[in-house]
Amino acid sequence: MQHPLRRLRSAAAPVARALSTAAGAGASASRPRWGMIHHTGLLMPPSSPRAVFQLAEPPCASHILVPEHLVDPQPCPPGMMRACSSHARASSGDGLLVLDFTDGLTAAPAAGARGPIPLDGKQLKPDVTRFVCNPLSGELFRVPDIDGTKKTLKWQLVGILTQSDRPNGPPDRYALASFSSNAAADDDDEWSFAVRRFLSQKGEWDEPVVFPSPLPLERPLFVDHDPVTFAGRIWWVDVSWGAISVDPLSDKPELRFVELPGGSVMEPVKDEKRRGLVRYRRLGVSEGRLRYAEASQKEPFVLSSFALDDNGSSWTLEHRVALSRLRVDGGLPLQQEDTPQIGVIDPLNASIMYLKIGVQCISVDMERGTPNTKSNIKSKTLAPLLSMDLTHREPPTPPPRLLR
Repeated sequence: MQHPLRRLRSAAAPVARALSTAAGAGASASRPRWGMIHHTGLLMPPSSPRAVFQLAEPPCASHILVPEHLVDPQPCPPGMMRACSSHARASSGDGLLVLDFTDGLTAAPAAGARGPIPLDGKQLKPDVTRFVCNPLSGELFRVPDIDGTKKTLKWQLVGILTQSDRPNGPPDRYALASFSSNAAADDDDEWSFAVRRFLSQKGEWDEPVVFPSPLPLERPLFVDHDPVTFAGRIWWVDVSWGAISVDPLSDKPELRFVELPGGSVMEPVKDEKRRGLVRYRRLGVSEGRLRYAEASQKEPFVLSSFALDDNGSSWTLEHRVALSRLRVDGGLPLQQEDTPQIGVIDPLNASIMYLKIGVQCISVDMERGTPNTKSNIKSKTLAPLLSMDLTHREPPTPPPRLLR
């Protein structure tokens, strides 16, 4: 399987060729400048060694399909049923994606049983298979298993960071990273964080590096937001409190912590009360700055967006709009039973927010206070969408010496 990065002498023509193959577009000028990844799934039958990228103009969602044989799901014995999920977990600033596929087994329901089957990821102990993907070309690199096993749900939130030896040049290397936190045995001790890195130069996962907690309070960090890449660091955010970040390509990486805007920091609550909060609070990058957005869950459904200041420790409120007003004045299709959810922050225009309302994805211009385009997404239970900026040149391949 080839590495997803390819070294190019120029950008425009190869991008057009890759897009024509992987996304069905005829020329680079016709492709959207960015995409929202909604669905990642398996391609059956496995007719190709490459991923299929179905690129769409936002607010329509894009999709990625990976040949099933590359994931190699575990056999399903009689009396069991497969519980699978797949995610576009993270995006680099160059358009590379981290894809993960979880594959677990659970007892099949009894004959005649109805209703949803409760699933617990920890009880399932699923296999996890990861890829780095160049969606424009469909190239996939199978990431080696951590410690030689697929039972690595502990390290699920894997982010990606690329690095170039030349200013504004194509990336020469990349790193993957994930973290886990550990409660101290003694209440008087601090929490600690372990970070694992995969460096493309080495082609294998490093041993965990343990850091003292950078948090200002002895409080657990609950992260179910996908990793974000910004300013040479990978960020993981607890949407009730703040974000930690690390530079996985540094020889001496260090953890940093940034709290959310003051009015957004919540008191510690149990994990089950925080689940689902990520639908209404999002971290993202737009116009070269780190942005945080949140939508209140009660009338008048206030949507707010903030930008991280240059000092990296404080936030500035940029936009605030009451969505209920747009229902009356602007034609926003907001019904009484609907609560607006945040899909993504437009990576190219910080005033544009993509919301999920019912079964529709709608762009809202917060500066003008008007809804714009909309699209049917056919689901009320979407996970937050992942945005991918395609304005960069197509990611090139590291030199052969970096490949294993």
